[in-house]
Order: sequence, then C-alpha cells, then structure tokens
Amino acid sequence: MGKDSITVVKVGGGIVEEAASLDRLLRDFAAIEGFKLLVHGGGRSATRMAAAFGVETTMIDGRRVTDDDMLRVVTMVYGGMVNKNVVAGLQALGVDALGMTGADMDIIRSHRRPVTSSGVDYGWVGDVERVRGDALASLVRSGIVPVVAPLTHDGHGHLLNTNADTMAQAVATGLSPYFDVRLVYCFEKPGVLRDADDDASVIPLIDSALFERLKADGIVSGGMLPKLSNSFDALRGGVESVIITSAASLSDLSVGTRLIL
Repeated sequence: MGKDSITVVKVGGGIVEEAASLDRLLRDFAAIEGFKLLVHGGGRSATRMAAAFGVETTMIDGRRVTDDDMLRVVTMVYGGMVNKNVVAGLQALGVDALGMTGADMDIIRSHRRPVTSSGVDYGWVGDVERVRGDALASLVRSGIVPVVAPLTHDGHGHLLNTNADTMAQAVATGLSPYFDVRLVYCFEKPGVLRDADDDASVIPLIDSALFERLKADGIVSGGMLPKLSNSFDALRGGVESVIITSAASLSDLSVGTRLIL
C-alpha cells in the first residue's frame, strides 16, 4: 500500500505581506486537495518593523544578520504578526490551521551558525540539525494544517532566525518517510528564468547537471541559488517532486520550473 501524499508550500514574504496577493494565495492554498503544510517568510515586514524600532538591518549575501535586537523583531514579525495573519485567513476559509515555529513541539532544532572563515558572524541565525517528521506527520493526519514561521530553536532555550527556503526543504525532507511529498516554492516570478528581465523565459525542467551549467554561466545567481540548492537537497532527501512557480500559479502546478535529479 502506497503512502499518502502531502503538498508542502513555501511562500515568500512579499506575497504574504500584501493583502491582495495574500488573499489569492490563501484561497489557492485552501483549495489544494489532501494533506498540506505552509511555510512562510516575512523579511520585508521585519525590515520595516526594525526601522520603526530604530534597529538597523544588515544583510550579507542576502542573509539577515541577527543580533539580540533583530532577533526580538523577527520573532514578533515572523512568529506573531505574519504567522497569525496567515492562520486567521486560512481559518476564515475553513482550513484548520495551526501557526508554529520550530520550537513548537520541538519540530525543528538548529544550531547557531558558526562564524565564517572570512570572519562573518551572522548572530542568532540557525542552521537546521533535525526535524521531528513523526510529530508533524501526526499533526497533519489529525486534520491540522501547520503554518510554519522561519524560526527554530537550539534546544537550550534560544530562538534562531532560519532561512524560510531551508525550513521548507527540511520540513519536506522530514515528512518524506511518512508521505509522498510535493514541495512547491512560490514567489513573484513564474519560475526559474533564463533571462531575469523576461517572464516568458521560464526554464520548464532543470536537472542537477543543467543547474551546474546555469550557475557557471551566471544565469542562476543571487537568491535563486539557495532556492535551487535547497530544491536538490530535498530531492536527494526523499522528496518526490519540487516545483518553483509563481504564487499566482499555485492552482495550476503544470506551470513553472520542475526540478529533477
């Protein structure tokens, strides 16, 4: 007897932070049949909130440096405002959603990222160590739809700011022993583009060899690099399929870029 299927959707902060795009995203997500789970970002809101509190935002290679003050901000924004707005919106659509961080039920444990060889200290940024896939699977099978914020913990009482794309990959991989997992990365573009300025240049299928060529040619760069790296990590970790597409295409997953090993 085969495993049940589950769809893990990761949605970028820009989509959940705007009322119109959030409304469409939640309606399309609610319409997904079967078991599902949502992972969200919220970086733009965190930057705005930090400015309101007089906390300076420092980014290095697209990653947010998280000192004590910034950790308080991202905890309020990711685990509070953004997460609960998403949960409330899903409840209004009849989806029995539960907002979570990695600390809840100890579902995702991380360690603080070490100082890099070049001396960069990202502060309270977490690199995932393990996922309690059994606990998540039990929740999902009970009819709950987890909505996971990009925060984890170290097991010693400290929260850690953790990349949302990595969270989605870790959750999808952790669930793969219990479900056939489909991982969908949703963002503002219609997929991985051959030309960043041409939304019609979607690359429909990328395998690991093509990924290496796209990196070498500079076609894939910036924030798309970790997204694709996470995608291939998920496939190697047992996830059945990975799709990168626009949030507007969540109702039609034949659109976008499909990843294969």
